[in-house]
Amino acid sequence: MNAPPGGPEAPPTPTRRRLLLATLLPPLVATAPAGAEGLPPVNGPVILTVSGAIRNTNRGDSAVFDREGLESLGLAGFTTSTPWFDGPQRFDGVPMTRLMEAVGAAGTTVTAIALNDYTTEIPTADFARYNVLLALRRNGAYMPVRDKGPLFIVYPYDSAPELRGQPYYGRSAWQLARLIVA
Repeated sequence: MNAPPGGPEAPPTPTRRRLLLATLLPPLVATAPAGAEGLPPVNGPVILTVSGAIRNTNRGDSAVFDREGLESLGLAGFTTSTPWFDGPQRFDGVPMTRLMEAVGAAGTTVTAIALNDYTTEIPTADFARYNVLLALRRNGAYMPVRDKGPLFIVYPYDSAPELRGQPYYGRSAWQLARLIVA
């Protein structure tokens, strides 16, 4: 039986509770502090740190990833020739566009820094234009540090003539450890 107008309300039914929660939750989520929304948890050794002009972080002002976390972003791959290996090679890894989306990147360049401190600047426009890959595997196997791993920024060099030379070979950082978005 319904209460008269201005009188006590009937106890909320399960349907009313769900409706009330659905009404209240979006504002709560919208006001949650920026942070690790959508970033995978880090359970193993960190192999990549992304910092700079990013919105999503999970360790201080950076986004850090272990191998499993990177793979959870979704993998893609291609086969291409490179100046560093004989014959065409199959590379599999995370599309750089997907990584930039995951960290909420807001810059126009990325500085890639390798384990040996090699540094190169890459325009973020390259990532979508050329389907650049953050490779974790070559020919089906994870790449060890002694063989350009654990991470290697790879362009599909065979897909466009301009990719077969500088500056694109110079942008292909291997033994990648850090990315700084600016």
